[in-house]
Amino acid sequence: MRLLLVKTSSLGDVIHNLPVVSDIRRALPQAEIDWVVEESFVEIPRLHAAVSGVIPVAVRRWRQAPLSSQTWREIMAYRRAVRRPEAAELAAYDAVIDTQGLIKSAWLTSLVRGKKYGFAAPREGLAALAYDVAVEVPRDLHAVMRNRLLAAGALGYRLDDLPLDYGIAAPSWKAAWLPRGDYAALLTATSRAAKEWPEDDWRALGMALASIGLRSVLPAGSSAERERAARLANGIGRAIAAPAMNLTELAGLLAGAKLVVGVDTGLVHLAAALGRPTVAIHCASDPKLTGVLGTAPHRNLGGPGQAPSAAAVVKAALELAV
Repeated sequence: MRLLLVKTSSLGDVIHNLPVVSDIRRALPQAEIDWVVEESFVEIPRLHAAVSGVIPVAVRRWRQAPLSSQTWREIMAYRRAVRRPEAAELAAYDAVIDTQGLIKSAWLTSLVRGKKYGFAAPREGLAALAYDVAVEVPRDLHAVMRNRLLAAGALGYRLDDLPLDYGIAAPSWKAAWLPRGDYAALLTATSRAAKEWPEDDWRALGMALASIGLRSVLPAGSSAERERAARLANGIGRAIAAPAMNLTELAGLLAGAKLVVGVDTGLVHLAAALGRPTVAIHCASDPKLTGVLGTAPHRNLGGPGQAPSAAAVVKAALELAV
């Protein structure tokens, strides 16, 4: 049985889809699983040993130049990859499961040759037009559970005896700049200003962790984020603003941390998926729907318009760090 999962972005959403692969591997051990994902995040599905093939797309980039010849060449290359023209009379996949439920993911799904499954009530209603079978899944559940229920409904297995399992492990990774001994990874960067946590609170947290012997490491992406990380590291003292890193390196950094504390961004979900004690700071999102979820100790603090206090985050962090 050949299966295709369509979950392209963002980073947190891609991570939330990993347990689907683990479920399928346990329920249907002979299944061959491919995954369509945005080119920026191809490293995440590749961390799961049960993913046979990763098919990158570039919808974010295609939107910027929809009429360019390069865009159309890449779209046609994707179409060929998911239709297998060498066997035109056969379905390329036995099942195609769109766990994203957006118009963009439904469009990508529509180009695949195979029976198509999706949410009966997708996040964008028009997406349902692309599906051969609509699966009823409650909308008030955590994103991880919604993904798992959709795949189970599509493929006819039950989740009763299937534990939550992201199924990934970071590759062995070391860096000369990492501190010796235990460290905490502080994920201060986010793409939305509404999700940011005050710098004074980050400094209070870093100094509290230093008091129990944990040095802080602050990774960041853009130049502005790295400037902020450097400023915070200087304010904390003996903290390290990490250099630019790719996703595989970041996974290695998080996997080696004794504790991870971060705002609601994809990397904090990656930390939970890797089994690290994790504190997630929610300032603009609902943790009931998209909070960190894992098998290791974790805390979700705050909510939409209700940023947690420094004292609350310090307390949770110190509890998980022991």
